[in-house]
Amino acid sequence: MTGEFEIIAKYFAPLAAGAPGAEGLSNDGACFTPGAGLSVAVTVDAMVAGVHFLPGDPPETLGRKLLRVNLSDLAAMGARPRGYLLVTAFPKDIEEDWIAAFADGLALDQAEFGVDLLGGDTVSTPGPLTLSLTAFGEVAPGRALSRSGARVGDEIFVSGAIGDGVLGLKALRGELTHLSEPDRAALAERYRLPAPRVSLGRALSERGLATAALDVSDGLVADMGHICDASGLAAELHAPAVPLSVAGARALEADGSLLPGLLTGGDDYELLFTLAPDKAGAIEALAQDLGLHLTRIGRMSAGQGVRVLDGAGEEIALPSKGWAHF
Repeated sequence: MTGEFEIIAKYFAPLAAGAPGAEGLSNDGACFTPGAGLSVAVTVDAMVAGVHFLPGDPPETLGRKLLRVNLSDLAAMGARPRGYLLVTAFPKDIEEDWIAAFADGLALDQAEFGVDLLGGDTVSTPGPLTLSLTAFGEVAPGRALSRSGARVGDEIFVSGAIGDGVLGLKALRGELTHLSEPDRAALAERYRLPAPRVSLGRALSERGLATAALDVSDGLVADMGHICDASGLAAELHAPAVPLSVAGARALEADGSLLPGLLTGGDDYELLFTLAPDKAGAIEALAQDLGLHLTRIGRMSAGQGVRVLDGAGEEIALPSKGWAHF
């Protein structure tokens, strides 16, 4: 293994080449200037081996997922991504080929999402592989989306499909053997490479559509609860309306006991948002513009907490609301 500064120069400095303020990672910090009249949005997430990903996950997908989960947070704010800081705590026995593949994955997504590495830190650790990324974006002042703006009567929408994250993890753990190999592979891919809804978040902000928003990382029910808590309201979700992928629908059809996990499992990184009922037509137009499914799944009301109803209108008892570290 080469040394810290050789690793930075060989694998990470090329990722900063498009950011003049990073100066090739030769300084202790970096500078960037947001667009005229825009505010800076910032978010940070960490990933730990054995907690957020499986130890054998491919390094190129880990770099991409680390970046994407942070871009998903920026999307939930309605911000345009600009750049990021990266902290890597590598075990001493890590192979240099692993680091090279990790950096290659980051390079792929930098090109896709138009961001550059601005700086960070590279250290060794006696513990598990630990990765942390801080992402920066920009958004018009006063237009950043938050969790606290929902109002009584607002309709609740979610993008894409829910449940693929938890199903993908099950597939990678050798479960879901009743599904075909292509379905298991599709679910595993969704777990390893979520799709941050950056264009959707920016459109919701710029068009003034969403009253509240966040991304689904802890689980649909838990994250709906975060909006409820921040907005001081209650929510009613309709389980039959929750959108599933083709593979997810087949998994549920084969095993109905999976439903609670789909609603609470997390790692979907779809956008969950609320809006006034008279904006429904605008949402239909936006879905067509983006080529993205946007599905109404419930409504906000006075009170507190989240109720999930089945097709008969009866509340579904859930063993947990979603993922929690502690």
